[in-house]
Amino acid sequence: MPIAELDRHIAWDIGTAGLGERLAEALDAPFIRQAYSRLVIDCNRRPDADDAMPLISDGTPIPGNMDLTHADRAARVDEIYAPYQGAISEALEGRGDTLLVSLHSFTPVFGGVVRPWRYGVLHRGDSAASRRMLELLRDHMGDEVGDNAPYAMDGVDNTIPLHADARELDYLELEVRQDLIADPAGQAEACALLAPLLRQL
Repeated sequence: MPIAELDRHIAWDIGTAGLGERLAEALDAPFIRQAYSRLVIDCNRRPDADDAMPLISDGTPIPGNMDLTHADRAARVDEIYAPYQGAISEALEGRGDTLLVSLHSFTPVFGGVVRPWRYGVLHRGDSAASRRMLELLRDHMGDEVGDNAPYAMDGVDNTIPLHADARELDYLELEVRQDLIADPAGQAEACALLAPLLRQL
């Protein structure tokens, strides 16, 4: 696969690593991220999901995922997925009442359509923290904050059901438009906005 393809959203959530590190420092909170491209295995999918190790992503064939054997897939689960999910479980263990934040980014344009949102709050209608964050962000930027947009939280998501539901924790699945956090300056600006809001939650 050409190196240029690995700079695209299909390979990773652009900007979330830098933003997550800043938020973790500002809030004195653990931040756990995947070190592998989601083209190897998408840890926000169940390992048996078709798009956990996609053959094609956004129209781009993924050669490294062609002809994977059961053993190949199992190795990726054992070496990448399981340690990542285990680290989240370990961080949550014994913390009691806490908020699990799942951080993602999205492309400004998808399928030739410009996305008008700067941020998006994804939820299933069962999260007080998500409702409050939606209110707080909309106080700052109105309709530029999506309610279950640009994506809706559905059965595809893995992290929140796996960790928050099992512990009866509230959650926030937050999407940030990539051009806002593509560089350190943008990440710092987003952190300056989000950290105080997260403290309010």
